[in-house]
Amino acid sequence: MNDSASIYVQALALGLDPAWRRRSDDERRGDATSVADLLGRPDPPPLRTFLYSSIGLEPGVDILVWRFAPSIEALEDAAAALLRTGLGRWLTVRHSLIGRIGPSQYVRKPTDQEQSPFDGERSRYLVVYPFTKDTDWYLMAGEARQGIMNEHMRVGHQYPMVRQALAYSFGLDAQDFVVAYETDDLPAFGDLVRALRATESRRSTVSDTPILLGVHRPIEEIVRLLGAP
Repeated sequence: MNDSASIYVQALALGLDPAWRRRSDDERRGDATSVADLLGRPDPPPLRTFLYSSIGLEPGVDILVWRFAPSIEALEDAAAALLRTGLGRWLTVRHSLIGRIGPSQYVRKPTDQEQSPFDGERSRYLVVYPFTKDTDWYLMAGEARQGIMNEHMRVGHQYPMVRQALAYSFGLDAQDFVVAYETDDLPAFGDLVRALRATESRRSTVSDTPILLGVHRPIEEIVRLLGAP
């Protein structure tokens, strides 16, 4: 797949300087208005931006931006525009996970759970994390890997209320993949993760942290929770 056909994904975790809350009401109102004006208007196609709050949920993270774009430059431009706003000047990038959407070598016919990043409405909760497998996994015969993944997918299909998106990070970031789950049912998601711990695929996991949890909210609600008057 060449760049013209690629879709890049970024999970951008941003932390707010606590000093911002000690600014005057007028200053905080102006900062909030500038970021709301930017993020409250529609993205220029095919850029897609979805916003989540993580205030008090993730150490050092207050806003989680989940974004799709046709190029790395488009992701960079969008991030730079956000960081130039009044509130953006008080935000620090805590985590940035980069990947590229591509067809799975293990899924022949994707279900609704293996979602397109463009289809449907976003669920209430987003859980996203980097994921890396060990060298033995990649040296294993393809048929053996397929069998292990078939078990993994059978478990996942028992939880239709949880949707998954997978992006490949090889050559783009430190991890192998960016994995994202969307759901309105966090207890069910917890049950899914626990069930997957008991599958053979878990043996090949090297790392799958940090796990970032966000609540889907409009920007106006996020800045109010942050302390805008």
